[in-house]
Amino acid sequence: MKATGSQILFRALEEEGVDVIFGYPGGAVIGIYDELFRQKVRHILVRHEQGAIHAADGYARASGKVGVCLVTSGPGATNTVTGIANAYLDSIPVVIFTGQVSTNLIGSDAFQEVDITGITRPCTKHNFLVRNVADLKRIVHESFMIARSGRPGPVLVDLPKDVMQAETEDEEFPFNAAPPVERPLDQEVIAKAVEMIASARMPLIFSGGGVVYGNASEELRELAGVMGAPVTSSLMGLGAFPASDPLWLGMPGMHGTWAANTALVHCDLLLGIGVRFDDRVTSRVSAFAQNARIIHIDIDAASIDKIVRADLPIVAPSKNALSAIIAGLKATGYAPSDAVHDWRKQTILWKITHPLGYEKSGAIKPQYVVEKLYELSSGKAIVATEVGQNQMWGAQFYKYDEPNCFISSGGLGTMGFGFPAAIGAQAACPDRLVIDIAGDGSIQMNIQELGTAVQNKLPVKIAILNNSSLGMVRQWQEMFYQKRYSHTILDENPDFLKIAEAYGATGLRANKTSEVEEVIKKAFSTEGVVVMEFMVDPEESVYPFVKPGAPLCEMDLGPMADQAKKAA
Repeated sequence: MKATGSQILFRALEEEGVDVIFGYPGGAVIGIYDELFRQKVRHILVRHEQGAIHAADGYARASGKVGVCLVTSGPGATNTVTGIANAYLDSIPVVIFTGQVSTNLIGSDAFQEVDITGITRPCTKHNFLVRNVADLKRIVHESFMIARSGRPGPVLVDLPKDVMQAETEDEEFPFNAAPPVERPLDQEVIAKAVEMIASARMPLIFSGGGVVYGNASEELRELAGVMGAPVTSSLMGLGAFPASDPLWLGMPGMHGTWAANTALVHCDLLLGIGVRFDDRVTSRVSAFAQNARIIHIDIDAASIDKIVRADLPIVAPSKNALSAIIAGLKATGYAPSDAVHDWRKQTILWKITHPLGYEKSGAIKPQYVVEKLYELSSGKAIVATEVGQNQMWGAQFYKYDEPNCFISSGGLGTMGFGFPAAIGAQAACPDRLVIDIAGDGSIQMNIQELGTAVQNKLPVKIAILNNSSLGMVRQWQEMFYQKRYSHTILDENPDFLKIAEAYGATGLRANKTSEVEEVIKKAFSTEGVVVMEFMVDPEESVYPFVKPGAPLCEMDLGPMADQAKKAA
């Protein structure tokens, strides 16, 4: 049966189970959008192409599926590059379809022509320029296979206009791309891991995004129970292990908890699972986990020994490796020793004597707002964040008990990510409460997506922690640049409530602490999109804080230092 490239594209997407596409039309994709008019797949029209890629990213994180976006050539394609790099660094499976000028015009500097495959080669797992319509269906299916297999990531498919208009015989049956063959687990390596765990007196589990996106949360929880070992998770790994569990120590690193960082300093065995050992976690690498033998499990061999040397590398999906280690421990009759029990008690004591906290007097504290968001949502919301102080407070003071519930830009630190990502998460999970924790600076980078959320009835609740500044940069200027606040004070912010009203959303504001709970309750009970603005203390900083390059044991606890000393 003859079909055009546009028809074949949507048939392939249907075969892949795609139910939502985030996009923005233009000249190079006008034929694709004409075919989309006849299709049943849901298309969410964003207000900027960066919103499309971030929404596809958020959709993928919340649903566990591959996110999809469709944009035109030239500026439409280049507007997705930041989002593509964001997905690449955080290992998120998305497929980006970009329009391209006709094949006879490629390389001629035609109107809205850009070499998007060349531009994105460093920040995609793979990309394709489709030159023959007969190759289209195969390429689409290969793209999805590549995006979700192994270490997930973004794949870009560039679609010349004439290729999408051309006709060819469509395949009668779906193309089945064979995924890469998984290398079998080395049983000797697993046995060595079991031996190292059994001989450890102070073991610590450090989990990352590879546990969340590898669907290994259940195995992580079981392993922690079998080992009796405390657990810490990177920013990307939040939710893989329940924050309400007594074994949970909190997030480590620059803004990590005292308990997590101190445990990293003193442990004698560190089991890293699906983590990159990012510099924001390790700080001074030479001082990181100095007393520990390190087992590093990662699906990507390139991540092993890249930053921290592993005594025992295990290149495997986290789910498979953890299952094998659990089976091995059970087969040996392993039970935590008295030393392990004492270690666990010590880590619990660190949590008690050095909890996360803040001074509760004066203006609205942003930490208090996040605590109230957690309390009034019963901890059941999907939380997206922007980047900066709001991100860290969202990670520290909302307790995540389930995977895929914390959506944030980790590796790239992309301001403007949170709101469109929340839109994508809401599209993936229409029956869930979705909250975007934002700063007054970052929300303005993609605030136009209020139109997208309202038009598509995606009732995201936005909590703006308004400190009238680019808070994290301001904090560093205070600490390291003698309070020279160079271009970080936003003293002429717009009226966010009027902006919300202009887009057809609801706007609410809290000016004092006593109003916070009422605003949140009203937002949660109000249908549709709600913008909550909290006028928070402009000088509040994120603590604990480890200076860049300092060892993790050198933590600045800020105003909570005196209370910690008293508790100790």
